[in-house]
Amino acid sequence: MSNSDLLPTLLSRIYENQLALEAAIMELSNWVDQRGSSDIAENVRGALTAIDRNEEFIKLTLAVLMTPE
Repeated sequence: MSNSDLLPTLLSRIYENQLALEAAIMELSNWVDQRGSSDIAENVRGALTAIDRNEEFIKLTLAVLMTPE
């Protein structure tokens, strides 16, 4: 496998990790919210919006990178 073939795979794995971390952080945010710290939970959710904002672009770019020439 050449270096140019590795890059899309690497980026795809990093993206999968990002989504897993987002889910875990959201669970923690919900847990914090249930214990009465809704301000902190809302701040965490706000910070996670960057992942949501960029998700479609990342998916489309990965699809292009993984398409054979």
